[in-house]
Amino acid sequence: MTRSADSDRSTVSQQIRDEARRIGFESVGIAAAGRPQSLDHFLDWLRSGYDGTMGYLSRRRQAYQHPRGVLPTAASLVMLGMTYRAADEPAIGPLSATRADGTRLAVPARVSRYASGPGDYHDLLRERLSSLADFVHDRLPGCQTRGIVDTAPLLERDFARQAGLGWFGKNTMLLSRQHGSWFFLAALLVDQPLDADTPRTDHCGTCTACLDACPTDAFTQPYVLDARRCISYLTIELRGEVIPPSLRQPMGDWLFGCDICQEVCPWNRQAPPTTEATFSPSDDLAPADAIDLLGLDAETHQRRFGSTPLQRPGRTGLVRNAAIVTGNAGNADAIQPLVDLLVDPDPVIRATAAWALGRIGKDDAVVALQHRLSVENNSEVRNEIDAALEAALPGRVC
Repeated sequence: MTRSADSDRSTVSQQIRDEARRIGFESVGIAAAGRPQSLDHFLDWLRSGYDGTMGYLSRRRQAYQHPRGVLPTAASLVMLGMTYRAADEPAIGPLSATRADGTRLAVPARVSRYASGPGDYHDLLRERLSSLADFVHDRLPGCQTRGIVDTAPLLERDFARQAGLGWFGKNTMLLSRQHGSWFFLAALLVDQPLDADTPRTDHCGTCTACLDACPTDAFTQPYVLDARRCISYLTIELRGEVIPPSLRQPMGDWLFGCDICQEVCPWNRQAPPTTEATFSPSDDLAPADAIDLLGLDAETHQRRFGSTPLQRPGRTGLVRNAAIVTGNAGNADAIQPLVDLLVDPDPVIRATAAWALGRIGKDDAVVALQHRLSVENNSEVRNEIDAALEAALPGRVC
């Protein structure tokens, strides 16, 4: 390549970085398209079964081996970060039972920071990606691009690390000195060579705060997450199944997602808050009302959450999660809504409602469980009711 061509490439690369920042991406870097450096780690992770029910990861393992699995002509990746931390109290502190508007909640429930806003982050990032792609096409006429926001078979964190956006934390998150881990990743694949940035070095040192704080012991070792034990996986990705009994109590008041391993990270203490209104907590999710959510039907769930991340677990998943939160809270105000769920058509919801009633353990909860046991014909639900009655009445004779 001639000196002039090198100069042109360098100029265009810097123009792309500048434009990305101008349109709202706080972090931007460029990596060359190639085999992901963490691919072997990822494949070992899959072989260990740590992906749980996320079978789509294994089905697309071939595509993950090179960005050409996403864009066949890929030569460079423009990696982008957008912060989402709102200016509020840390999620590991006591959860307020009073919303900003003065509404008091009997059983407040936590929603992960990234999902507590009024919209879906995918929409905003795709809009910005489209704008950046237009800019790249203007600077590189005839080029091919593809924008990605965490739905394609691309190891985004790997290429973001190569592009200098951060390093891998022991909790597997990408960490930045400026933004901690409170940022979304996006990628713009380009079929032209661009000037790559320098990877960041690791700044975690001997710190194990994230590993020590996990209430479900989801980290088998530093940098290895067993998703099957992760609260985020359990409340979002585990669909159509009950959550394992041993993991319900450690979930605490988490309704959707979990931020604990991020909240305790020292690099997140000074992370600046976002200025994007899309990421500011909405009134009915900061915090959420677990008892209110027990009464969701499918239509209401779609109407309230269809344009937000909370649509992902579906009505079944969200009601299941709310039942666990109310069971952990032990608030008697939840008894009647939980009793109503004992006749829900979905066995996952019936089973989880039974568990929650057993945790609360009041007389009317016990009576409702005993009645339901006499008519329940699903063996798994019957087992849950039996266990719930044993929890409420230790040593009972069946």
